[in-house]
Amino acid sequence: MLAESSVNRRNGSAAGALIVNADDWGRDHETTTRTLECIRLGTVSSVSAMVFMADSERAAAMAREHDIDAGLHLNLTTALSAPNLPAELVKHQNRLASYLRRPLAVAVFHPGLIRSFESVVAAQIREFHRLYGTGPDRLDGHHQVHLCPKVLIGGLLPAETIVRRNFSFRQGEKSLANRLFRRLMDRILARRHRLVDLFVSLAPLDPPERLRRIVSLARRFVVEMETHPVNPEEYRFLTGGEMFRLLGDLPIASRFAVPPSGRV
Repeated sequence: MLAESSVNRRNGSAAGALIVNADDWGRDHETTTRTLECIRLGTVSSVSAMVFMADSERAAAMAREHDIDAGLHLNLTTALSAPNLPAELVKHQNRLASYLRRPLAVAVFHPGLIRSFESVVAAQIREFHRLYGTGPDRLDGHHQVHLCPKVLIGGLLPAETIVRRNFSFRQGEKSLANRLFRRLMDRILARRHRLVDLFVSLAPLDPPERLRRIVSLARRFVVEMETHPVNPEEYRFLTGGEMFRLLGDLPIASRFAVPPSGRV
């Protein structure tokens, strides 16, 4: 996780927030149901919703009924599982998934897939609007696919939306070249989009010092914590009281919010 000294403060403000976001909302019945339990317990702030998946319709209906804060979880790597999808959409999705599952493919531009990228991203944004009654004001990617060169540089995501940044790491956790590359990508993102200060994952849960450091930073910076409640270990942590014991007097954000001034 990124060291405090390398995070840019927003207008000198010392205010922070911990946003606990659950990915894969709508992927299948179990994922949605476990995530909903965490939302009701207050250990999850918001969700990233998948469209064209087996439970997307039910998940969207519940989100609208219970006013659950949902953004789009762009999926270019996993087969679409909703019934009766257009054959052309499935063809483009499968082409992207076959390519992006290769090692390092996410970071390499493939000119032969331009049409597939444009078609699938546009279709998922339209489907989110149909399911949720509004276009997504927040986007991220399944397996971080929103950071693919064609998506990131090609302007496929609506400007001024909140977009998930790269994972944040402390000095020594990744190579210097890796951290500089991530910082460059975040700066490109910040030209068109709003970003949190830090992006981390709940897992791994050990060592405990890692999570305590995240909590400390969240008192001064806007931190998004990615979670997957369908994972048994994370589910137990989020529903068994461990999350609240970790946080102490630090509240979990009620919704996903990034001030307009929140830039890299």
